[in-house]
Amino acid sequence: MGVVVRRVWQSNIEAEFRLIEGCLKQFRFASMDTEFPGTIFKPEGSVSSLSAAHHYALMKENVDALNIIQLGLTLSDAHGNLPTLGALATCYVWEFNFRDFDSDYDRYNPDSVAFLRDQGIDFAKHKRRGINSRFFAAHFLKSGLGTGRAWVTFHGLYDFGFLIKILTREALPNYLEEFMVLLRHFLGIQVYDLKPISRSLALHGGLDAVARSLSVKRAAGKSHHAGSDSLLTMQVFIRLLLNNHSCYAIQQFNYKLYGLTC
Repeated sequence: MGVVVRRVWQSNIEAEFRLIEGCLKQFRFASMDTEFPGTIFKPEGSVSSLSAAHHYALMKENVDALNIIQLGLTLSDAHGNLPTLGALATCYVWEFNFRDFDSDYDRYNPDSVAFLRDQGIDFAKHKRRGINSRFFAAHFLKSGLGTGRAWVTFHGLYDFGFLIKILTREALPNYLEEFMVLLRHFLGIQVYDLKPISRSLALHGGLDAVARSLSVKRAAGKSHHAGSDSLLTMQVFIRLLLNNHSCYAIQQFNYKLYGLTC
């Protein structure tokens, strides 16, 4: 069965959230990925040497100063089945395209933006047709998407940071403990980051490398597009979930985000 990435803009966000709402009872797993204009603040030493508090402070500094470009969303059941929306041979995932980032006025990492442009991100189209993140936040909260699901990312601290920034319409809280309270409030009791999970299973590298180690092939799209990356994140998660050994490892890593606990 093929997978199609549904691209969401300001013009179709209401219709797409209606489709998402219709899926929520059946699909209790959600994976997320974001694209954003790089990072502009760097640590004095290596990132790996930072304490959890300093790692959070660095993320907060960057997320507060930057604006999101894309958010990918994949819904799944525990067996890896995705929404078909009534189609016979097609499954769907979502990619939300925002207008928040404006390269003419906003701060960004030039190398990161050039890389995303080379990957096919059309910044002019985002500026012209993209979603106002206030509308996304309103639909996200109204739909109930955040509740009753296990949320999955890969190296997801910045993904969660941008999501919380959008949902609260405020700068991130000053303290890590306050951020974790907000994360539980908006996303519930199950949040997983595949990066520390995969490391505990001796699976190293980024998302694509871990997927290759597990013989998981990207089902749609290409890397560095949020919809496709959220899908590959879910594919890897389900592969681990269906393995008894790695399923046990997953259960030990609830709310353990890479950089904050490892």
